[in-house]
Amino acid sequence: MLNQSNNGQAGGPESAPREVPLLDPSLQYESLKEPLHEAIRGVLESGVYIMGPAVAGFEEAVADYCGVKHAIGVANGTDALLLTLDALGVGPGDEVITTPFTFFATAEVVSRLGATPVFVDIEPDTYNIDAALLEQAITARTKAILPVHLFGQPADMGAIMAIAERHGLFVVEDACQAIGSRYRGRAAGSIGTAGCFSFFPTKNLGGSGDGGLIVTNDDELAQRIRVLRVHGSNPKYYHAVVGYNSRLDALQAAMLAVKLPHLDAWNAARRERALAYHETLWDLPIQLPAEADDRYPVYHLYIIQTDRRDELLRYLAERGIASGVYYPVPLHLQRVYEPLGYGIGSLPVAERAALGTMALPLYPEMSDEQQECVIMAVRQFFAERG
Repeated sequence: MLNQSNNGQAGGPESAPREVPLLDPSLQYESLKEPLHEAIRGVLESGVYIMGPAVAGFEEAVADYCGVKHAIGVANGTDALLLTLDALGVGPGDEVITTPFTFFATAEVVSRLGATPVFVDIEPDTYNIDAALLEQAITARTKAILPVHLFGQPADMGAIMAIAERHGLFVVEDACQAIGSRYRGRAAGSIGTAGCFSFFPTKNLGGSGDGGLIVTNDDELAQRIRVLRVHGSNPKYYHAVVGYNSRLDALQAAMLAVKLPHLDAWNAARRERALAYHETLWDLPIQLPAEADDRYPVYHLYIIQTDRRDELLRYLAERGIASGVYYPVPLHLQRVYEPLGYGIGSLPVAERAALGTMALPLYPEMSDEQQECVIMAVRQFFAERG
């Protein structure tokens, strides 16, 4: 644990590293360079670059890790959501309830299928969809609920599943930022009808390019997704449905298979860094991430909230410390969704979060010295401004 004084005066950021990145996936590569190169060579020498044993092996490993029957690799996390909703029959005239405070892809896939995203406000402490507001958003056209485990923090799946069961709705977990997190001991993604993951390079389990995966215990759903990802063919060259070209590359699967056994250790390191932030920033006028007793978040990002966000962003940047804003415009206020009729003030918690949240640097390989630099700079910012 870092040794930090509460006044933030001992050893300023000028004595720490000149630059602290927000994320640095290259360090992970350096730590696994040899086994990654060996995995790449194995795929290249096999001549099987699309699907094949590398993909099947990785799918089996993830299914085992998540405790589910099926894992289906696809091209990216967006496609994971898209193919899952398509396989569930979501289409024109349907509504899918989701959160306005997330990456655009969550709602984008609903719109791509001709359905309508219905936005429900978020919890102020976890930034996840507020399950207490779900039922009032359900209509006769509602087909599914699409919760997001944002920033690696599991949503309240117990409440969400109970509501879905009462109303006969599918639940698709957007776990793209949350692989390895748990809700009441169950893996994120394994609780709903299906769960979707992204292997974008900066994710907790990141590839060297795009990649995604779907997990489910539903045999029929898994089969429909497997057909959809290969142009809707079953068998090859025979098409009963129109599908997609969305397959996880063998090279990505082989590299991800090397990384998967390290995921729990990396997530534990993220949690240690999060705890260091908790213990050294708790007394400042900022909102820190919440952590419920029945959940195991994996801190894809460490998000704080302050009404002086833009000042703090500039202050850190001037000291060589990277930070980021996720997400500056909630989805219900995006220009493309103006026709849905949401206006400023309609989802106030999400709107406040969009104006005040920011991410501090956090990644498994982050050094004590780097984190001390961030902590001291944040403390000094508030000390200088009263």
